[in-house]
Amino acid sequence: MKNIRNFCVIAHIDHGKSTLSDRLLETTKTVSDRDMREQTLDDMDLERERGITIKSHAIQLTYPHTDGETYTLNLIDTPGHVDFSYEVSRSIAACEGALLLVDASQGIQAQTISNLYLAIDHDLEIIPVLNKVDMESAMVDEVSDQIIELIGCKKEDIILASGKTGLGVENVLKAIVDRIPAPKGDPEAPLQALIFDSIFNSFRGIIANIRILNGTLKKGDKVRFVNTGKVYEADEIGVLQLDYRPKPELAAGNVGYIITGIKVSKEIKVGDTITHLERPCSNAIKGFEDVKPMVFAGIFPLDNDDFEDLRDSLEKLQLNDASLVFEPESSSALGFGFRCGFLGMLHLEIVQERLAREFNQDVITTVPNVSYVAFTKKGEKIIVRNPVDLPDPTLIDYVEEPYIRAQIITKPEYIGTIMTLCMEKRGIMTKQYYLTPDRVELTFELPLAEIVFDFYDRLKSISRGYASFDYHMIDYRESDLVKLDIKLNNENVDALCALVHRDKAESFGRKICKRLKDLLPRQQFVIAIQAAIGAKIIARETISAMRKDVTAKCYGGDISRKRKLLEKQKEGKKKMRQFGKVEVPQKAFLEVLKLE
Repeated sequence: MKNIRNFCVIAHIDHGKSTLSDRLLETTKTVSDRDMREQTLDDMDLERERGITIKSHAIQLTYPHTDGETYTLNLIDTPGHVDFSYEVSRSIAACEGALLLVDASQGIQAQTISNLYLAIDHDLEIIPVLNKVDMESAMVDEVSDQIIELIGCKKEDIILASGKTGLGVENVLKAIVDRIPAPKGDPEAPLQALIFDSIFNSFRGIIANIRILNGTLKKGDKVRFVNTGKVYEADEIGVLQLDYRPKPELAAGNVGYIITGIKVSKEIKVGDTITHLERPCSNAIKGFEDVKPMVFAGIFPLDNDDFEDLRDSLEKLQLNDASLVFEPESSSALGFGFRCGFLGMLHLEIVQERLAREFNQDVITTVPNVSYVAFTKKGEKIIVRNPVDLPDPTLIDYVEEPYIRAQIITKPEYIGTIMTLCMEKRGIMTKQYYLTPDRVELTFELPLAEIVFDFYDRLKSISRGYASFDYHMIDYRESDLVKLDIKLNNENVDALCALVHRDKAESFGRKICKRLKDLLPRQQFVIAIQAAIGAKIIARETISAMRKDVTAKCYGGDISRKRKLLEKQKEGKKKMRQFGKVEVPQKAFLEVLKLE
């Protein structure tokens, strides 16, 4: 066990985690030159296309140290985007050390600090690595000073490296062995293994990635999952390399996988503990915190017959993405579907894309919203995850909405425009702190609903890409919120219903009405699109009727003949308007969300 090291790589987006991981694999000859490619550990097409890591990936390296010993290094490469921070928290729970990667040309950014605090909370040994030092724009001395100020290390503790050229990779490997402590644990104690990830394989069932804290697991052992109480046999165990490498046994301190032939996704839970049936451990491992979804949206199948397929797909996706939460719901416009909880808008986009690619599920997503707490005049507390569930305004005493604390790190010249953006989003500035003369950290308290849609994109564009952004929930606060209904010919479309602040309700209603006017196809009758708060209409657009020329066949003759035909048409249109239903096309639901 003294020759095992478990570590993860943490950093802000685009600071070179995956590239450095590639060099570590190359240097330790874990991957042959033939199999080597960029972002080797990112096995999803989506990750390659977008150039981001979505899933954390575990892999085992073997490193012959200069002291003559050979060490087993278990590396977990983690995502950098704030929407996938739950992946990072799970990886950290399975490690003893972390490489803190900082881009020499960009310096410390918001997610760097956030991930660092996560690692410090778990008492991980931090190894600071300054990446991309070969770039012309690298500011080695300035960024080194930032790291020293942030974590209080010595200048010689910082390793200078380049993921692209391979510079300093040998020093990184030496530091992992010398500085990160070997895992603690007793191979003779009762088995205690933590499930930190899982994946569904259509041939083999569910494969769980585990970190063994105590005891020894052998192939063929009868094991029990503490949380679900289910008993299985370990059909295959082994270590994770680019593919699965079976082993006869895994001892304390190691990271590997277990296949038990489970086919039902509900029977396994990430964060659960595995123990032996005959000699169980006395208590379960304190895993990582339960996920708290930030954004909620309805996901509906295009065809109602696909509802069960969609449920099956979501359950399989949840195995691989533990931060996805869902429950069934129904809508009058869209039929049966699921109310899903996400960590952010990018997470929602990725889940939608993965459903389409991996499970061939084409879905419609409703307007994303956050969860609110409504208090009735009788003193009841109602959690509102769907605006349709909000009680009647006459029964509500007040509504509370979630607030976040946002940290924005930027250059001083963009402070003014960033403050304007945050004030526009109902933000309150609480702190302004200069990290260095040319880097400032701004702290704001903002309503979560305001940052859901376009905040991140606008922040990046007004700061020319320099501002970095990270946030976490603080509490719920009372707000003047109203339910905005969208009506088509006096019928509510529940899928487009939203909860908005009273001051912004009118402009939001106008935007949606204008957007729908462009998107809805014209009918034989007039369609009225209205935005309403309760019984009060605050915005309206009208789609005029398509007119069939009924008088085309009248050439010459008496005018009364034409009038008779036009009157007949008028009556028909009146009747049609009474009975005609306006169907909102699927494309409109997707497009209406892209409000400018």
